[in-house]
Amino acid sequence: MQRSKRWRAWSNASLMRTDDGSQGAAPDEQRLRGIGVSPGIAIGRAFIGDRGPVTVTETAIPETALAAERARFAEAVAQAQKQLRRLKARAAALPGSAPDEIGYLLDAHLAMLANSRLVRGVHQRIASARINAERAVELEIENIAKSFAQMRDSYLAARVEDIRVVGSRLIRNLVKKPYVTYATLDEGAVVLAEEVTPADTALMDPRRIGGFAAVFGGAESHAAIMARALGLPAVMGVAGLATRARSGATVIVDGAQGIVILDPEPATLEAYRARQEALIRERRHLGRLRRLAAVTRDGVEIRLDANLELPVELDQALANGAMGLGLVRTEFLFLNRDDLPDEDEQYEFYAGLVRGMGGRPVTLRTLDAGNDKLPDALASSALPDAANPALGLRAIRLSLKERRLFDTQLAAMLRAAREGPIRILLPMVSSVGEIRRTREALDQVARRLRRRGVPVAEVMPPLGVMIEIPGAALAADALASEADFFAIGTNDLIQYTLAIDRSDEQVAHLYNPLHPGVLRLIEFAVEAAARRRIPIGICGEMAGDPRYAALLLGLGLRELSMSPGNLPRVKHRIRHLDMIAATRRAEAIMDQSDMGRIAALLDDFNAMAELG
Repeated sequence: MQRSKRWRAWSNASLMRTDDGSQGAAPDEQRLRGIGVSPGIAIGRAFIGDRGPVTVTETAIPETALAAERARFAEAVAQAQKQLRRLKARAAALPGSAPDEIGYLLDAHLAMLANSRLVRGVHQRIASARINAERAVELEIENIAKSFAQMRDSYLAARVEDIRVVGSRLIRNLVKKPYVTYATLDEGAVVLAEEVTPADTALMDPRRIGGFAAVFGGAESHAAIMARALGLPAVMGVAGLATRARSGATVIVDGAQGIVILDPEPATLEAYRARQEALIRERRHLGRLRRLAAVTRDGVEIRLDANLELPVELDQALANGAMGLGLVRTEFLFLNRDDLPDEDEQYEFYAGLVRGMGGRPVTLRTLDAGNDKLPDALASSALPDAANPALGLRAIRLSLKERRLFDTQLAAMLRAAREGPIRILLPMVSSVGEIRRTREALDQVARRLRRRGVPVAEVMPPLGVMIEIPGAALAADALASEADFFAIGTNDLIQYTLAIDRSDEQVAHLYNPLHPGVLRLIEFAVEAAARRRIPIGICGEMAGDPRYAALLLGLGLRELSMSPGNLPRVKHRIRHLDMIAATRRAEAIMDQSDMGRIAALLDDFNAMAELG
């Protein structure tokens, strides 16, 4: 309801202004900060998008009219399905990997409109509470959102937005309020909205739309993923945008810095246009790096892999020169559904990735979730709600407890290993016992597959461990004696080490990858892997930030895995580095205890490397 009130205030404020922004004196430049979710710079006229939620009132439905009300809801569902199919057809004309990316997400929304928890729940609410369909949709969304409320993983928590988006479409159909089209916008228009959905991005032709900004949303939302696939600069989470934006006024969206500038001054416009041209030149240069190796100036080759969250990101990983998939998150297979994905479904997904990579290695992480994120099919009294899900029964702990879940996933992975090289990565490992029990499970699953006559690889896939708990880093020597490889997950390692939840704005500023304790834990893990001569890589956000490349390489890491879009920039930085110099600078940094001094040493080295 708060979103609706803010949206009405925004709409009313916009109506009070003319399209050319004339209100007497020229308005002052305003800079608003948000979350940069897709890099690039957009400069154009603002279009105030009508994408806010619709106000819903509750109406009692007499028992004699319940059947008609349920039929009205069913008609809204059917209409939504038709709309999504039309959007999917329109998205087919978009450039690059966007048609596949958007098509996959719209298929997920279509699945939510089948016999899903949302649809069934609304029907039940209409019948039991005897209320109108719009209010039943709103209440059911709130109920489902509660089950997502405890999620600590930002990517997984963002999936509740998919349910809100589908629900909003249903409500609009019920109250007969269609969405506003983007087809008539001027070329280069910048969309400003309360929220932007994946369906909205299906209508955003990058040949016409310059970029967008929104009050709600984050870097892990589907709309953000779509923006990156389309190459549209985007900023989300922009507080104050709703009350300050003016339709038709000039606006700048800086997707790298997370800045939205309303009514920019001439000097600001000139500076951003120069930056825009520089980015275009840089993009052309980075594009030429795709076929070049990530080799330092003194001849040390570094392996650059891609992290994968959705299967349609595969094309972008290949286009940017990924040498393999260093981290494939499998959680999306389990989300927004009432059943569990069976062995065949999982096998088709894993095998498709392996075939798509054409012989390059694929690292599949087993389910990294807790009982707060799983379908109702797995929920039971044996998996009660945890007081602190981030520290409870989750990841490898849950997998080893729920063997029917784990064995199905392992079976699918073992079958996929026949298609090409894969590695299996275990999340949140804290002891050697968890590795040993997983090897036993692998052996048992392999024997069962062979008894069924299902071919599996003769040699088991390498079994690796995520180093994302401080205890795992401190016990890395013991873990290295059982594991085949390590992957450092810096996102969780930093959060657990510093006791900081990045989603909590009150302490998010304390999240610092350059904290001496974090760097020491990374060093422990690298040294333990070197002593046991097992591969070690890093797959957290640090790996995808060119700023940290010299430090990570200097600490001894030779495998970095990151979001596909970050590959060219990191490769560019590596090709300007001298490994001997980077190692010396890393040694100097590890002697420091002050984070400010560490940052200064690193940034100074990076500046010299670029000049050299």
